[in-house]
Amino acid sequence: MPDSADKRDPKSKVQHIEACLTPEVEYKKTTGFERYDFVSNALPEVSLEAIDLSTSLVGKELSAPLMISPMTGGVDRGHDINRTLARGAEKYRLPMGVGSQRVGIEDTERAQFFKVREEAPSTLIFANIGAVQLNKGWGAEHAQRAVDMIEADALFLHLNPMQEAIQGGDQDFVGLADRIKSVVKELDRSGVPVFVREVGFGMSQDAAKRLIDTGVAGIDCAGAGGTSWARVEGICAKSERRRVMGTIFGEWGVPTTESILNVRAVSSRIPLIATGGLRSGIDVAKAIALGADIGSMARPMLVAADQGDEALARFIEQTLEELRVCMFGIGANSVEELKGNTHLHPVV
Repeated sequence: MPDSADKRDPKSKVQHIEACLTPEVEYKKTTGFERYDFVSNALPEVSLEAIDLSTSLVGKELSAPLMISPMTGGVDRGHDINRTLARGAEKYRLPMGVGSQRVGIEDTERAQFFKVREEAPSTLIFANIGAVQLNKGWGAEHAQRAVDMIEADALFLHLNPMQEAIQGGDQDFVGLADRIKSVVKELDRSGVPVFVREVGFGMSQDAAKRLIDTGVAGIDCAGAGGTSWARVEGICAKSERRRVMGTIFGEWGVPTTESILNVRAVSSRIPLIATGGLRSGIDVAKAIALGADIGSMARPMLVAADQGDEALARFIEQTLEELRVCMFGIGANSVEELKGNTHLHPVV
């Protein structure tokens, strides 16, 4: 989860978890996936059992193009959830990210609540800090500390201007692109790929182009249609003014499908993760057919992990089975064959 208004207050992290476990945080607007449908292939010429879901990201092999999105950390409950998610990621060879590590950098005693490497020794793990902190005196040193804190393989710099505005947080984003560029350059020297991700308000073509120009290793376009962080902040707000703002801007954002297409209109090559309202293996397949390399899920994984390892395993297995059957139904033998698949069409 991205930074909250009460960044040093452990209660705020727990409040975010509790809020995100409720359906009230969901957008009313959709991701746009319902506007696309796969045309069934009556003669797929593939074997369901032989379909290969494997892919790679930042040079690490993955069993499937499915990621566990950054969500939480910094408190006992968040740590328990992250450890469950890490065990699931390790078991199914999926990448994962942790929530914003700002509290762990500012309060070293809380750094322990982000560590999951013991549960996932071979997993591709993303560290995570708010990009806006680069305008508050942070730099490559802080970014590296986040990576070292959890023995991560890569780093997310998350962008959340609308959330920051609603919860009264850090609202100066002037000159941020240049500071991102500097951090990307510095961490590249130590072999740490830096991705930039939205937190669920989506990505315009202009923003995608400016981010790509910073030299980032990849983008998570995290679109609208799943969890609305405006709604989350409204639910968790301590003042009536903030609650009202959360409601007014609860539908703000570029839907996930449009966000995918916006990034791909700028670059056909930049590694692209698609988050925001993916709820099934079919959604993952559509995201990849539209241009994403990885489909990522947050709230569904959180809800399952909150119920324990078995519930998370059932959800992951169901999602991967849905993805495999979807690929079978259109005759895609591999993830590469799914990308840009001609069987995906707009619904008329």
